[in-house]
Amino acid sequence: MIGPVGKLAVLAVTALICAGVVRRGAPEFAMLLVLAAGVAVLSLVMGELQEVVEELWYLAWAASLEEELLRPVLKTVAISVVTKITGEICRCGGEGGLAACVETAGVILALWVALPLVRGVLELMGELMV
Repeated sequence: MIGPVGKLAVLAVTALICAGVVRRGAPEFAMLLVLAAGVAVLSLVMGELQEVVEELWYLAWAASLEEELLRPVLKTVAISVVTKITGEICRCGGEGGLAACVETAGVILALWVALPLVRGVLELMGELMV
């Protein structure tokens, strides 16, 4: 029986081969095929992602961490994943400049989301020094 990683690998390699064949005659359809395969791959792990998020919330609760601490971490991870995927899609489409802009915007957004954590750390340091 093939496991989840095997399914992902088979789906990705199959899409890669099909896109290579289609690219010769219709490159725009090859890009759509790759995008559809990417969506399919991500949809295969959505259940596991939900379990990971639920476990992180449980661990935060068990450690008596405030929601304000975990939420920015999860948002930052989500921003980095979306930015990485979008940048690679732009590169695949031959738009390296757009990929660089997307990645720069992702860094800015990740920093913006993480500001509450930085503020909390600075406040904690201030309390410890008094």
